[in-house]
Amino acid sequence: MKQTIGIMGGIVLAFVAVSVNAQDTTRWNPRNNPTVDSIVSPYQSKMITTKAPLTTTDIFPVIGRYESATNTEATQVNVSLDEQNKGIVWVEGLPQGKVKAMLRKSPAIYKIPAQKTEEGKDVPEGTLIFDKETNTLSICLGKSFVAEDPASVFATPVPEEQPATVKTSKQKSQKPAQPKTWIYTGTKQVKETVMN
Repeated sequence: MKQTIGIMGGIVLAFVAVSVNAQDTTRWNPRNNPTVDSIVSPYQSKMITTKAPLTTTDIFPVIGRYESATNTEATQVNVSLDEQNKGIVWVEGLPQGKVKAMLRKSPAIYKIPAQKTEEGKDVPEGTLIFDKETNTLSICLGKSFVAEDPASVFATPVPEEQPATVKTSKQKSQKPAQPKTWIYTGTKQVKETVMN
């Protein structure tokens, strides 16, 4: 009796498997249904396409190669992203050497901390700003970074009149020497125009 039930169960299972495999294997698509099509068609022209995902260059527009006609000391400057910290970029091609800049205001305002380059040159604190609209990179070394208005370091300073002081031979006032200000302005090169 148990053997007969087992044989009957096996036959039924075989028929079920054959009937499943014999069915149409095409999947049902709601867009092929005329009712769904009539509902969706008025809205087809109003559908918004998805945007392409942002690239690293979109997120960090300062990355790239720059050329300057005015700076003879640094005609080509290359800005690249740090591999381990996305808030740091490396600026190569400056006469001071390879310089590190840290992101302060997204997308493209960076503080250049006072540092010593690999070549052993001292680099004073500065500011790096990339203007997306004009595709221009501006670097100022020798002036402290101003968090409230970073672009103010690029404005030409108005010389202040110093009151005349009487110096005696015994009094010597020593002010720390201010580093010389160095400014770079360059235009970003589009990928099609860059020669490898």
